[in-house]
Amino acid sequence: MTSDRRDRADPVPGAGDTRARYRRILRFAAWHLAVTWWFELVLPRVGLVRIAERTRTKRMLRFAQRFRVLAVDLGGLMIKVGQFLSSRLDVLPPEITAELEGLQDEVPPVPFSAIRTLAEAELGAPLDQVFASVEEAPIAAASFGQAHRAQLLHTDAADTGLDSVVVKVQRPGIEAIVDVDLAALRKVGGWLSHIRLVSNRADMPALVEEFAQISLEEIDYRQEAANSVRFAADFADDGRVAVPDVVWERSTRRVLTLEDVTAIKITDSAALRAAGIDPAQVAPVFASVMFDQLFTNGFFHADPHPGNIFVTPTADLTAEHPWKLTFIDFGMMGEVPTSTRSGLRKLLIAAASRDGKGLVAAISDVGVLVPSADTAELERALTHAFARFGGMGFAELREVDPREFLDFAVEFGDLVRSLPFQLPENFLLIIRAMSLTSGVCSSLDARFNLWDSVEPYAAQLLRDERGNIVQDVAQQALDAAGLALRLPKRLDGLLTRIEDGSLSVANPRLERQMARLDRTAQRAASALIFGALLIAGAVVRANDTVLGSVLMIVSVVPLLHGLWVGRRGL
Repeated sequence: MTSDRRDRADPVPGAGDTRARYRRILRFAAWHLAVTWWFELVLPRVGLVRIAERTRTKRMLRFAQRFRVLAVDLGGLMIKVGQFLSSRLDVLPPEITAELEGLQDEVPPVPFSAIRTLAEAELGAPLDQVFASVEEAPIAAASFGQAHRAQLLHTDAADTGLDSVVVKVQRPGIEAIVDVDLAALRKVGGWLSHIRLVSNRADMPALVEEFAQISLEEIDYRQEAANSVRFAADFADDGRVAVPDVVWERSTRRVLTLEDVTAIKITDSAALRAAGIDPAQVAPVFASVMFDQLFTNGFFHADPHPGNIFVTPTADLTAEHPWKLTFIDFGMMGEVPTSTRSGLRKLLIAAASRDGKGLVAAISDVGVLVPSADTAELERALTHAFARFGGMGFAELREVDPREFLDFAVEFGDLVRSLPFQLPENFLLIIRAMSLTSGVCSSLDARFNLWDSVEPYAAQLLRDERGNIVQDVAQQALDAAGLALRLPKRLDGLLTRIEDGSLSVANPRLERQMARLDRTAQRAASALIFGALLIAGAVVRANDTVLGSVLMIVSVVPLLHGLWVGRRGL
């Protein structure tokens, strides 16, 4: 980490005092963790769950608003954290995601004088000797760097075949800020690892380290350049995708010079229509390209937000689509291991075929569900979901009776919380990429139906893996034969248990509901006694300090009992 003197010289928000920055992040996290613990864990355990539910929306919105202020004020890695939170549409309430989704556009630019100083130090010469011209106003300002348009010198233009370029320069002092922010996030991750509801779902220290690795790679522009070359090679024969060329002679670890490929922002529907491009035709192509990255190539763009994808019209009017998807900013890339890719393919195929049992098996294969989990209820719930909602687009889902959604969400939510789900490593970027993909597609076409893209892609995967499918069918035949051979013996045992009255029937769902009712009754009684003793102590204390204090102290006993009952139910 650099010295505090250097930090104070850096024109970056929050870089003046790294210790104060560290403490501010921890204070913010500690306060909101304490508030969440009180409302979401303590109050429900003593039968006051309605208070938590009634205030949840306001609390979530207040948290998002305060985090947004913190992120914009501090900049650096906090902006990235906010962007990750805003993309977690799958698990976070809309109060948080909607409030944080604009963080990408709120990063204040660094003065050009500071950018010039860093760029000249990196390139080893004054900018007017390296470029024919550089625009001082940035075309984009991000959390780690900002981009300026420039013109190459005549000799460089002749060598590269490029004229207009974009020079991406790292924010001065950002490395020190990233170090401080990562130290604070590691501390918060350690706190979360001691909360059972969190630790049962994810290894928070491991997720923080994964986030740290992603961030450290992103501030090395040589890595970004290498990523863009690899991505371009994956789509070299694909007419749907374009990637900017790298000007290696004008690139370093902190400065990256690229071909200027600025075109129509993918979500600018008005500009697309003005260019004769139907936004509804762009959505399925974009989804298919992202599927190729995740399920076929195994190397994917993990930050496909609208600012990183352009739609570039082409001169070939005979092509199926006379335009290309141009990807930029390859600092955040992800890799899908072969084993995980196989599980994701099975998951996609099962979802396309509305196979609840197959989907559960695929979820287990990719490591999201612990193998020992009892999946019968999950299979039933997914089958029901496919039967009722499968194949619907976002617009169609909005027409469903909200009460039907609510009833299913409550039942399915209880089920999910009762199962040992976990977030495996390498999934942070996969989830982000798919969340952003879904958001971009739905903004291009309100009636976009993801199933229309999933089903043909899954069919192609089935054709590609026909050999594996034959093997699966053969294995299923062997399993069925084994079951048939064991069936007479199992039937005989079943009849014997019925005759001697030892047969018991288990209904896990009913048992969970009964246990929940029992715990609720106990918590309600404890809360009633706690409240009565506390109020009585407060009233009596006015006239009898000793007795009033004793009553108030004794009220802790039913409070602890209610907490213990709630803890057993987690």
